[in-house]
Amino acid sequence: MSDAKPATRKPTRAVSIEQVTPAQAHPAAVVLVTGPENFLADRTQQMVRRDLRAQDEALEIHEIDAAGYTSGELFTLASPSLFDEPRLLFASGVEKCTDAFLADALRYIESPEPSATLILRHAGGNRGKALLDAIRAMSPSEAVEVVCAELKKDADRAAFAAAEFRALGAKVTPQAVRALCAAVADDLAELAAACAQLVSDAGLEISEEQVDRYFGGKVETNSFKIADTALAGNTAEALVLLRHALLNGSEPIPMLAAINMKLRAMARIYGAKGSSAQLAKEFGMAPWQVERALKDARNWREQDLAHMVELAAETDWDLKGGSKSPEFALERLVTRLSKRGRA
Repeated sequence: MSDAKPATRKPTRAVSIEQVTPAQAHPAAVVLVTGPENFLADRTQQMVRRDLRAQDEALEIHEIDAAGYTSGELFTLASPSLFDEPRLLFASGVEKCTDAFLADALRYIESPEPSATLILRHAGGNRGKALLDAIRAMSPSEAVEVVCAELKKDADRAAFAAAEFRALGAKVTPQAVRALCAAVADDLAELAAACAQLVSDAGLEISEEQVDRYFGGKVETNSFKIADTALAGNTAEALVLLRHALLNGSEPIPMLAAINMKLRAMARIYGAKGSSAQLAKEFGMAPWQVERALKDARNWREQDLAHMVELAAETDWDLKGGSKSPEFALERLVTRLSKRGRA
């Protein structure tokens, strides 16, 4: 019989801290934001920042790129200032962090600064696992984990949409929620934007009929899909989607509103420099909105974007009685959009 001892597995550190959903996010000395859903992660950061600023308007905010981190940066930013203002440190890209960040973060969480809040964004993967395990083993009074999982199930997306309407102070029928989730693509950011647009345009009582009117809820065509297809340069497909939506009773004005939303975002960030988090703070947008606008504005010329904004304003006038053929005006706008503003 062999005298070899059986292999033993190294025990993993137990999870001591609270693990919550983005809706339950709250400040702590260390806030670990995990999971692949960037929209929910961005919202979590905004919620924590809002709560901290409500406690003290003198809040200092510092951003750390964990992927490009150099030794000592975390401790420099976390150190108390002359007047000991509260500080919020947001470390992005922890799943791609440098060895220096990993070493400093592990040392920092052993004794976090009392007047600082450190948010660490980890989108997934094995990089930084030792840090995640160490945070999860911290005292519940010092740290919290906010799990931003993908909402793949229809029931989860419906629950998310219903919660969005409640947060906006609106009442919505279950049928309306189902219709909206069927109409809007799987992108959670667009679903949230659709909820906000409905409340803005239709009021605080949302029915299935209103969803069908604004988004074509019973077909796969919707305002955002038309705008996205045009921005991708697919002229023929965008026009087919537009005509299909019009034939199924969708109203032109909500379609224009979706295009205008994207054009305004592109115009605001065009030519701007900095990280998505920095630009979001500068322009009062969510980081996911900045990233989407930067992607949409890629390969556009400034003068062409300016012409598109002017054409959108002209189209708005056409749709509201200025033209005998509003459908043609909308087709012209979609065509020009698909060609990056060039005639």
